[in-house]
Amino acid sequence: MNLELLIDNLTNPALLFFFMGIIAVQLKSDLEIPPSSSKFISLYLLFSIGFKGGQELSHSGINMEVGWSLAFGIFLALIVPCYTFFILKPRVGTVNAGAIAAAYGSISAVTFVTAVSFLEIQKIDFGGHMVAVMALMEAPSIIIGVLLISLFGKKQDQSMPFKEVLRHAMTNGSVLMIVGSLIIGFVASDAQAEGIEPFTTDIFKGFLAVFLLDMGIISGRKLSSLLDHGWFVLGFAILVPIVNGCLVAWASSAVTFGTGNRFLFAILAASASYIAVPAAMKLAAPKANPSLYIPMALAITFPLNITLGMPLYMSIIKGF
Repeated sequence: MNLELLIDNLTNPALLFFFMGIIAVQLKSDLEIPPSSSKFISLYLLFSIGFKGGQELSHSGINMEVGWSLAFGIFLALIVPCYTFFILKPRVGTVNAGAIAAAYGSISAVTFVTAVSFLEIQKIDFGGHMVAVMALMEAPSIIIGVLLISLFGKKQDQSMPFKEVLRHAMTNGSVLMIVGSLIIGFVASDAQAEGIEPFTTDIFKGFLAVFLLDMGIISGRKLSSLLDHGWFVLGFAILVPIVNGCLVAWASSAVTFGTGNRFLFAILAASASYIAVPAAMKLAAPKANPSLYIPMALAITFPLNITLGMPLYMSIIKGF
């Protein structure tokens, strides 16, 4: 791994705000971001990255690379929950295994946004279609997780009809915002996009820093509940994302040659959902333990990816 790249990433102000949030919890500070403000900032980040991605996609156009990238993203979203489910099932049970597998097969939009900021700092370009890849990877993993619970669990493990779960996965707020913003950015002209550029670009990093502060506070609060579940889930939350990210960082060269695109593929494969999947599993598998899969994704995998993961995946990509 490039040590200079690692140090540069660890001294990123946005990332330092994340650690500040964790420290605030350990100090028992009353520092917090109001829930309404946190929700607005998360929607803003999704809107901004989606709109800019749509603009980039309109400039690059739809070609064979875009098609293969979309297919590769969906493939990852289908295969990761399948193999992780069978690793988890003997240790945590069918229902929890399905929920965790869905979380790790799906993606974290916040991790993606942080990765985009990392690329911008490194001055590395990426294709706007990667935003579409991210959006398409959200729902398939949820569907696979629910199907696995249905196939290998008891009937009462799934309370919500599959059709309703599918609808919820497709209309989830984060999915709708990123897809809608992508489409709007795609159809908007350059002149129209320039009119809102101060909002979509200039203040982006500031909002990201505040949001990561909030994520640090939430992660610090949930870390203790994860440690109560033993070393297996802790090891899974560390090793599986790293393995997924490293493999995809290498294998993505078969789909795209762009350094930025390959890096984002690695991040998407390594990240875990802690927003969309928990919301879906609350409906589809209420017996799944949220104090297990949410801290795994948020308190371990998320900080792992934005600290050590990003420089590691970039080093692998630049080495091939």
